Amino acid sequence: MFPTPIERTSKPTQVIYRVALYLLLAAWLLPMIAILVTSIRGNADIIAGNYWGWPTEFRFFQNYGEVFNPARSPMLRYFINSVVITLPAVFFAIFFSAMAGYTLAIHRFRGRILLYAMFIAGNFVPFQILMIPVRTLFANMDLLDTLLALIIFHTAFQIGFATFFLRNFIADLPMALVESARIEGATEMGVFFRVIVPLIRPALASLGVLLFTFVWNDFFWALTLVQSDRARPITFGLQALRGQWSISWNLISAGSVIAAIPSVIVFFLLQKQFIAGLTFGAVKE
Repeated sequence: MFPTPIERTSKPTQVIYRVALYLLLAAWLLPMIAILVTSIRGNADIIAGNYWGWPTEFRFFQNYGEVFNPARSPMLRYFINSVVITLPAVFFAIFFSAMAGYTLAIHRFRGRILLYAMFIAGNFVPFQILMIPVRTLFANMDLLDTLLALIIFHTAFQIGFATFFLRNFIADLPMALVESARIEGATEMGVFFRVIVPLIRPALASLGVLLFTFVWNDFFWALTLVQSDRARPITFGLQALRGQWSISWNLISAGSVIAAIPSVIVFFLLQKQFIAGLTFGAVKE
């Protein structure tokens, strides 16, 4: 019924499996390696078409220093903008989603299933069709081209998926814990913060990693709601590294590496909790 562990298969099968694994891993890592190598190339290599060969000159400090050169682009401001946008959006999305997920999983009230279905249905709406209504809404609120617009939008936009995610985790918790806390006199807020939140901490961590990646890497909504450098995130600001007459691929690659570092750091900091959250509830005793 279940796949046989690879250790128990025949020797030829194990060899084929390992060879295929390394080939697929190399194919997956190849574009990333190409970006890393390109980020330390000189312009001469780019002009000569040496995209995959060994660099003729290494310009690590020059390229990465040029990325943060204020005379070329306000990349440091873009980076700070991304931090200011992402951290509050992720925090508030998780906070409100955890409370909504708790209500939908624990409380029984009329219309609960319909409300939960609306959260799920929102995940299937193509986000491109929301561009004009969202831009019009924020224009009427006089929030276009502000950091607050992106914080509010990303918080609201991620709540649907996050509520669906957390509601399922909370629904798997033993109801006896909630009832015991209520018998002891705990309020609903007390039950939520003292009982539910500690139990779903792995789920919160894994959701935090996902939402951080979604919001940090956003380009579409920054393009829709932002017009000037004062509110542009780092993903939108990468285009400022383009040369006037030619595209500086080495600088764009260096900027892309810098833009990817925070997501990688967050994942490794929460790696154990992320894996525990993904496997939470997978085994019943």
